[in-house]
Amino acid sequence: MTDARTYGDELAVVSVTYSPGETLERFLDTLNKATDRSVRVILADNGSADGVPEQAAAARANVDFVPTGGNLGYGGAANRGVAELGDEYGWVVVANPDLEWGAGSLDELLAAAKRWPRGGSFGPLIKEPNGDVYPSARLLPSIGRGAGHALLGKIWPKNPWSSAYRQSEATITERPAGWLSGSCLLLRREAFDSIDGFDPRYFMYFEDVDLGDRLGKKGWLNVYVPSAEIMHIGGHSTSGSSKRMLVEHHRSAYRYLADRYRGPVWAPLRFAFRAALTARARIAAR
Repeated sequence: MTDARTYGDELAVVSVTYSPGETLERFLDTLNKATDRSVRVILADNGSADGVPEQAAAARANVDFVPTGGNLGYGGAANRGVAELGDEYGWVVVANPDLEWGAGSLDELLAAAKRWPRGGSFGPLIKEPNGDVYPSARLLPSIGRGAGHALLGKIWPKNPWSSAYRQSEATITERPAGWLSGSCLLLRREAFDSIDGFDPRYFMYFEDVDLGDRLGKKGWLNVYVPSAEIMHIGGHSTSGSSKRMLVEHHRSAYRYLADRYRGPVWAPLRFAFRAALTARARIAAR
């Protein structure tokens, strides 16, 4: 556990880049309308080959290019970006580079933080390009919900277990959630520091679920703020590696569950988790 520190009120945005292409310019351009405050941007780069993050940093005074030294995955790179910030930065947004900011969206998240003094993370309403609202504020996985969602989510999307887990039928209102989508999170630095940030063992997927769970166990809230709105365009950097991402998704799901059911008494359950997730990954890959 890190030592307690006192943070200031400055705001920074950390975005993990991996050959983000043209989406990064839109991300940075629309950021200008998301808040009236000055914002420092850290591009925590996992080995981009397109030169786009370096060009963005060279062209914009408030943007810094920070190579991570390899491909650390999402959470590990986000931690590396946050580590670049001095103690004057008490608010950090971790966000994908393939999103567009709605007008005043960051100011809305910061306003919500004042209303929720025990809020550790704050997530906006996320729209997809077709206008659909992405269910970004969800319950934590349980054995029952997780099994139902895993088995039926693809063939019966509106099954009760998936609906409960995604909270897709929940009223769109400001409220605490079990976890919030890591594609865009405003983090209270004190809260992020209290759990030592993202768990770097998650290369991709479930690092946000794990973060929300650990924040909750520390007494922090994960607050959904639908008055703040962004649009998530989609994963440019992962579009050509869907099979690998499928494997990573199931690997991370197992890690999350195995971490929460430790010890010899839970060994049969962990074995069942692994077998079921391996089978699901194979079926999905077809």
